[in-house]
Amino acid sequence: MRKRILITGGAGFIGSHLCERLLEEGNEVICVDNFFTGSKENIKHLLGNPYFEVLRHDITFPLYVEVDEIYNLACPASPIHYQFDPVQTTKTSVMGAINMLGLAKRLKIRILQASTSEVYGDPTVHPQKRLLGQCKSNWFKGLL
Repeated sequence: MRKRILITGGAGFIGSHLCERLLEEGNEVICVDNFFTGSKENIKHLLGNPYFEVLRHDITFPLYVEVDEIYNLACPASPIHYQFDPVQTTKTSVMGAINMLGLAKRLKIRILQASTSEVYGDPTVHPQKRLLGQCKSNWFKGLL
């Protein structure tokens, strides 16, 4: 059965590859991106697919769609991008996650919440301690 899947940050490097893979598996994909760091070039080869839709949208604002799954990948991941506008980056990470979690809760569906590796601490420290990531995962589970 074909699923309708929402991918935020879908025009980014990882998001565009996920869009491609989910389409190959026979799903309908809604790619949401505000194109702050994502690129139309990453998804242009998918535009002719009748099961692929692109929405230019900033997830710091609510989004009302009907879907079966959500992959929230929206977040500037490069230091160049997130240092350019740290307030917008924080809004995307916090308000975007809240908006997507709210959508998932309303629809009673699963969500994959992704983030950059910086949530685990100092990028110069290797290996990172996983405590923060474990707490974060349990926090998200509790919201749904």
